[in-house]
Amino acid sequence: MNYRHIYHAGNFADVLKHAVLARLVRYLQNKDKAFRVLDTHAGIGLYDLSSEEAQKTGEWQTGIGKLLEADLPAEVAELMEPYLSAVRELNPEGGLKYYPGSPKLARMLFRPQDRLSAMELHPDDFRALSRLFEGDYQARVTELDGWLSLGAHLPPKEKRGLVLVDPPFEKENEYERLADGLHKAYRRFATGTYCLWYPLKKNAPIKDFHERLQSYEIPKMLCTELSVRSDRLEGLSGSGLIIVNPPYTLKDELHAMLPVLKAIMAQDRYASHRAFWLRGEE
Repeated sequence: MNYRHIYHAGNFADVLKHAVLARLVRYLQNKDKAFRVLDTHAGIGLYDLSSEEAQKTGEWQTGIGKLLEADLPAEVAELMEPYLSAVRELNPEGGLKYYPGSPKLARMLFRPQDRLSAMELHPDDFRALSRLFEGDYQARVTELDGWLSLGAHLPPKEKRGLVLVDPPFEKENEYERLADGLHKAYRRFATGTYCLWYPLKKNAPIKDFHERLQSYEIPKMLCTELSVRSDRLEGLSGSGLIIVNPPYTLKDELHAMLPVLKAIMAQDRYASHRAFWLRGEE
């Protein structure tokens, strides 16, 4: 309950997560049929980067701040357009004051038929999120432990959906909990697309986490990771995403985006990236 995303909004981890989230939403929109985004740990939805909390860490300056100033190659600029256009839309006078969290970003990309279910347990954050989407018939905000939503809110009535699981990783067993949460959700909604976020840091049990996921025999799991500095230092050095039932184009898109993102946001010479199949296509 002590984790507040305002300190980290717009950092390099958000850039990777939100760039991929936008690609997933756009892919789901290739079909006319409605879909639902379930955001299990939604936060407050919109972040003021001029706030005392955001200014205290300034993490956005080496994340979205650098990306917006970069001259992107044409292919990457096209892939990043849904995400970056949403950020610019929130800052019509230029500069960078407001940054969308995952639920706000997804909602900004919706068509009239698409829907959002946003879960948030922290009482203050829930109230802020509720105010953000007040009166919005396409969004439903629920005060709930997001882990419970992986059972109670799946499958969505639309039978099409994207499930984003982005926990705070405050507890030692969060990697196991994330893997087991996916396993539970997949049994209920095997045709859904899942996007699971996890941190990369010193001594993180990434190998065990990946092996646990592979043991579930979910047919298609794509993994991508972006590190901006050495993991020998304390603190967050990078982040990863597990995408279940990904678009067939996503791996090639990541191979185009990741080298550019690494070059823009690298903090030392140990910055790295990768995208590979945990299970499925090669």
